[in-house]
Amino acid sequence: MTTPSRRLLLLLPLLAVAVAASHPAHEFCAAEGDAGCGGGGDGARILIKGGTVVNAHRAEEADVYIEDGVVVAIRPNIPVGDVNVRVIDATGKYVMPGGIDPHTHLAMEFMGTVTIDDFFSGHAAALAGGTTMHIDFVIPVNGNLTAGVESYKQKAANAAMDYGFNMAITKWNDEVAREMEVMVKEHGMNYFKFFMAYKGSLMVTDDLLLPGLQKCKSLGALAMVHAENGDAVAEGQQRMINLGITGPEGHALSRPPILEGEATARAIRLAKFINTPLYVVHVMSVDAMEEIAKAKREGQRVVGEPVVSELALDDSWLWNPDFTIASKYVMSPPIREAGHGSR
Repeated sequence: MTTPSRRLLLLLPLLAVAVAASHPAHEFCAAEGDAGCGGGGDGARILIKGGTVVNAHRAEEADVYIEDGVVVAIRPNIPVGDVNVRVIDATGKYVMPGGIDPHTHLAMEFMGTVTIDDFFSGHAAALAGGTTMHIDFVIPVNGNLTAGVESYKQKAANAAMDYGFNMAITKWNDEVAREMEVMVKEHGMNYFKFFMAYKGSLMVTDDLLLPGLQKCKSLGALAMVHAENGDAVAEGQQRMINLGITGPEGHALSRPPILEGEATARAIRLAKFINTPLYVVHVMSVDAMEEIAKAKREGQRVVGEPVVSELALDDSWLWNPDFTIASKYVMSPPIREAGHGSR
């Protein structure tokens, strides 16, 4: 389900998200004289001039002309010809499509906490970094999907950019199966996330994951998994407590790569058994990556989601003696030791 933002935030690198068919009559920038082409306009028409436009197929020096939030022309030297067009000089800069983040958790209530970013602060950070749309996961209310959607609509009332919703599945029964169909047909959701971790909270066991995968297949929706062995992680956490290791470093020690690899392999095999595609979120270890690569080589439809923190960092941050620093690097699955992110 996608929802347009209530505010228009225009940032130079974030514009070209859809290119409409060419409109020859409108391929101009309107301004009176050279001096008048430096700003102003009614906000509905924008010309970005002289930048390097970067798309999937190539990079080229070109102008970008936008009307009512839609890119209608990309070509060199779009002429000026009417009034009320805002012109942005992008000389020496890249003009890129806005990023779409398919996996976020804003204003999420979890195990007695709430994520620090709400929809406004999260959106402000995203826009500053070049992301112009995201998809957030609705957490059901006591397992009820519809109640979860209504709750998240309220949370998103202060949104500052475009967003969409998809759904986490945290329990399984006939009502959940029925509501999944409603989410797809009436709310436009097309993937569902299953947590194999967080025992006692969000975790689904294999006997619940299997019918969930089957339902995704029947709906034409994509199944996603947070792949860690929740039972083994709970055992690892108890080990750390028994050893008196209760700092951020204990988080990584309690859920090593082997547990991510095992859960990833299990989810892949269950998806193959059901014959449905699988998306493995936030792949953080070589162990998980190798399972995904193996499945893809064998022709299975599996996608692994990379995470910048794993590509750019290592777990040494978790050992910082300053808790306020180390705690900022806690995530699940955890950031791994050096070498996992460079493979």
